[in-house]
Amino acid sequence: MAEKEKGFVIKDKRSLDEKGDLKDRRAKEEAPKKEAKQEKGAEEADRIPLPEVNFNSLIFSLSSSALLHLGEITDPHTGQKKKDIPLAKHSIDIIAMLKDKTKGNLTEEEQKFVESILADLRWRYVRAAG
Repeated sequence: MAEKEKGFVIKDKRSLDEKGDLKDRRAKEEAPKKEAKQEKGAEEADRIPLPEVNFNSLIFSLSSSALLHLGEITDPHTGQKKKDIPLAKHSIDIIAMLKDKTKGNLTEEEQKFVESILADLRWRYVRAAG
């Protein structure tokens, strides 16, 4: 896939055209619409790519939520670390429930991943709650 080159936009804000006549008002009304489309495209290009949708990414997402509530990582919206032990326990319990419900349906790699995540989160929970 070819990468889009970032460039710059030149906006002609003059009220007269090449002939010296007043520019058409419709052109002025269409310009903000074009700019909005360009800004939307730029926002999509700046967005971090999302991870592949699979069992491990789900467990990783839930573990990140647990770590956030344990006060281990900063909240991306506020930039602060906050502890909410009941919410952390809830996230850990969801992972444990998924482990039980998917028993026998996971690959060896997925099974090891969920077990290691759960063990780590449970130790962190005991430290934070104690």
